[in-house]
Amino acid sequence: MTTDITIIGAGLGGLTLARVLHVHGIPATIYEAEPSPTARAQGGMLDIHDHNGQRALKAAGLFDAFRGIVHEGGEAMRVLDKSGAVLRDERDDGTGGRPEVHRGELRRILLDSLPADTIRWGRKATAVRPIGEGRHEVAFADGTTVTTGLLVGADGAWSRVRPLLSDAKPAYTGISFVETHLFDADTRHPAGARAVGGGSLFALAPGKGILAHREPGGVLHTYASFNKPREWLAGIDFGRPGAAAALIAEEFGDWAPELTSLITDGETAPVPRAINALPVDHRWDRVPGVTLLGDAAHLMSPFAGEGANLAMYDGAKLGSAVAAHPGDVEAALTAYEEALFPRSAAAAAEAARNHELCFDENAPHSLVALFTAYEQAG
Repeated sequence: MTTDITIIGAGLGGLTLARVLHVHGIPATIYEAEPSPTARAQGGMLDIHDHNGQRALKAAGLFDAFRGIVHEGGEAMRVLDKSGAVLRDERDDGTGGRPEVHRGELRRILLDSLPADTIRWGRKATAVRPIGEGRHEVAFADGTTVTTGLLVGADGAWSRVRPLLSDAKPAYTGISFVETHLFDADTRHPAGARAVGGGSLFALAPGKGILAHREPGGVLHTYASFNKPREWLAGIDFGRPGAAAALIAEEFGDWAPELTSLITDGETAPVPRAINALPVDHRWDRVPGVTLLGDAAHLMSPFAGEGANLAMYDGAKLGSAVAAHPGDVEAALTAYEEALFPRSAAAAAEAARNHELCFDENAPHSLVALFTAYEQAG
């Protein structure tokens, strides 16, 4: 089987690429390991930035649909210390610079915008290899293969496509999250709901934190965060959810109860998430017929809020470059990558810096100072 453009991965970046190509009348096929679009929950809230994510949605012709799923009030943000004292409290000013949407709803908009036969579900890529003249073969777990003149790795942190271009592998950043949810929070968990406020919460101390987002429908999505060795997280028995939650809560023994309740009252089993990243300046030499976007290209910690935004922006820029260079894949990829590398390096450096500020010896005051500096800079 032969296709002109093959995208591995139906995340936000791969979907945006396919959509922008479709807008320009260029067909593409996405191969996705998951068996269906509803196979698993699609994460939590995303702040979509006006300088990249929103521009990508405009290029995809989906900005109005995006505005229809914005969680009003979600741009509010609070910084607390471990006693529960509020150090910074920003209201959603309604300007829309970083509106919050649910990842699942954003993915749905992108999926609905594509022709029905664009995505091949249940096709897990297991191997890729060059076959000459800029073409590549992708092998799937079901025994099938596809060859393509343009292969795009939109397949995330542990990309199967990346080794064609780079030997880099994600490394542990030193930070681990443990994720849980509270439901009907204003009624059933009022103290925790008041602590979180209307948008996002950063409750921090040196080496640890409780981060949370308010989602539509009264849901609080919480991440207990730790600057710990990977082995510490691996030593917790998450097969016993109650015991795991109790052990995690012990790390916050002297914190305000309204904050620790976001962990102890969790209504979903705690899920561990080690935070990994590629090198800040990750790049590669031009290899004919293949490129990367999103986390496959520039995995970084979440502390700049750029992961989803950059993935969509990458997809939009790559789609536009292909459209601008008809019949010349190499010119398109060269133009795309020349712009990709500096912007992703800048975002990764910001994420790494913010990561350090959130957990350093002066936390949470380091983060407050950062927000104050942003405000003063206009």
